[in-house]
Amino acid sequence: MPYSLISVILGLLGLLSAYLVYVKVRSSSEGEGRVKEIGDEIHLGAMVFMSAEYKRLAVFCLVCIAALYFSLGWQTAISFFLGALCSGTAGFIGMYSATKANVRTAVAAKEQGASEALNIAFFGGSIMGLTVAAMGLFGVGILFHYFAGDIKTIHAIEGFAMGASSVALFSRVGGGIFTKSADVGADLVGKVEAGIPEDDPRNPGVIADNVGDNVGDVAGMGSDIFESYCGSMIACIALAASMTSATINSLGGNQYLLQFMPLALASLGIICSLLGILTVKLFSSKSAETALRYGTIGSAVLFVILSYFLVDLMGVSIGVWIAVLVGSVGGIVVGLITEYYTGGSPVEKIAKDGETGSATVLISGLATGMQSVAIPVLTIVSIIFISNIYAGLYGVGIAAVGMLSTVGITMAIDAYGPVADNAGGIAEMSEMGKDTRQITDSLDEVGNTTAAIGKGFAISAAALAALALISAYIEKISIADENFVLAINDPLVLCGMFLGGIFPFLVSSMTMTAVGDAAFDMIKEIRRQFKEIPGLLEGKAKPDTARCVDIATRAALRKMIAPGALAVLSPVIIGFLLGPKALGGMLGGALICCVMMALMMSNAGGAWDNAKKFVEKGNFGGKGSDVHKAAVVGDTVGDPLKDTSGPSMNILINVMAIVSLVIAPLLI
Repeated sequence: MPYSLISVILGLLGLLSAYLVYVKVRSSSEGEGRVKEIGDEIHLGAMVFMSAEYKRLAVFCLVCIAALYFSLGWQTAISFFLGALCSGTAGFIGMYSATKANVRTAVAAKEQGASEALNIAFFGGSIMGLTVAAMGLFGVGILFHYFAGDIKTIHAIEGFAMGASSVALFSRVGGGIFTKSADVGADLVGKVEAGIPEDDPRNPGVIADNVGDNVGDVAGMGSDIFESYCGSMIACIALAASMTSATINSLGGNQYLLQFMPLALASLGIICSLLGILTVKLFSSKSAETALRYGTIGSAVLFVILSYFLVDLMGVSIGVWIAVLVGSVGGIVVGLITEYYTGGSPVEKIAKDGETGSATVLISGLATGMQSVAIPVLTIVSIIFISNIYAGLYGVGIAAVGMLSTVGITMAIDAYGPVADNAGGIAEMSEMGKDTRQITDSLDEVGNTTAAIGKGFAISAAALAALALISAYIEKISIADENFVLAINDPLVLCGMFLGGIFPFLVSSMTMTAVGDAAFDMIKEIRRQFKEIPGLLEGKAKPDTARCVDIATRAALRKMIAPGALAVLSPVIIGFLLGPKALGGMLGGALICCVMMALMMSNAGGAWDNAKKFVEKGNFGGKGSDVHKAAVVGDTVGDPLKDTSGPSMNILINVMAIVSLVIAPLLI
């Protein structure tokens, strides 16, 4: 059997495992009465948004497929279609499952206790994780099986990454705008103005907020990780396909095996992810944090150990395994540093600074976000430096693959957070009682930490994947032009670097403005309902939640177009107007700025969020105090940073890099 079919079979096995987990989740009780009604409202709202978003995405994808078909051939067009299809399918399945798991988690917390609630919430996230890993492995594996072996067709696989990145960009930006416009509106009017608790059933924006958790933090995050996961594998394939004979010999002497190596590592990774998911199940009787940590770190350690034997079995240089090792370790380091800055002593300092008002909360949070950039960037630099020493630029791509190979368990733990958060909201709105809410709050608290770690992991993975794609772009241009060099003293390269630095700021501005505008409409609507619906604040009438969902949906779909178009078209315009050197410089400038801004925004937002929660536990006056009001302002400012603009940076640089790689033959 050809090696390539192994990854295809394991991809199908991953999909089967995801389905079996889904059946397990669906077998749990979804309750009845008000709790089921709320769960159905969240599920329906998420489905309506995804349906509308995917219709617009389909139009964009058809335009891209036609352009690729006439410029680069049917192979690249087919690859783009498959990449977009796999990414969209993974996001849809994950979100559908999460909106079925949330209500079951709440019911389990009430009827069966914390252990079973953890199992259901984690299994709900596991469906997303397994689907992302399986769809990526299956899609890239199929294309590799048919296109590998011919230098003319192997590069067509790059279209798969472009399709995945395009869907990811719109899903992440659109979902981020939706979730944060609802979150900001519900918080400011509900908690600050009306003085009612979070997730209060009287608040018209609460259902939209819960819907946003799914479309932004499950479907959006899944598409984000999916495109980095596939992009890193495809970058390695492209680099191996462009290697000189001397480089091939230094890494093991077999070009086909070097091309297949990222798929082999990902195949091993999905097996380790499945074992990690079982580990969480085994330790679910302990604390949620302990079970999740054992599953994540255990699967990563097992993967690193087994990958050594895999590399040795394939007869590839041990330097490739060292790249896998530093990538995996680096991912854990970045995650732990992110956990510290969004859940450690810096958070307590931000909360304390609320004693002197919201201004000092904002200053402290920004300072924390800026400081949090240093160690993750040093870690990324170390990964690049060490992997390059032992396996060249190919090693940098393999380091990204190593970091992402256990994406099944990593994404599962990240998607667990929104499920647990939704469960808490459902418990509050359906008045399940204090004991149930304590269980869901404890699960949600761990989920906030895992979500922050997931964001740090996603940023570092995106940085390495983008660097590998940029390296593949340089190699592809160099094959046709031996004198092609990106020298910093070349005016074209320098101009490109400055141009590249513009885009992260522009996209951040667009997405933050979109959240602000949509939140403004949401706030007006919530105020109107509180004022015009008799008995709403007294709990004697029901809010019009569908209206708030509609406002967030229309805003997200309208505002996601401009950032997406900018990311896709900018490499094409710069490449054809100024040439491949300027485009290479642009990618370098964008990469540096994207990574720095993503880390700063995500960590500052996460720290503000947890500072608010720290106050709500009774510290510095607790809920309703002046410190709490100041902390809520910080959390509101941080919301679009950590869940919309920050995550958009990951996809922005990957989209720009993969579009550049795909159009490289047209620039020569």
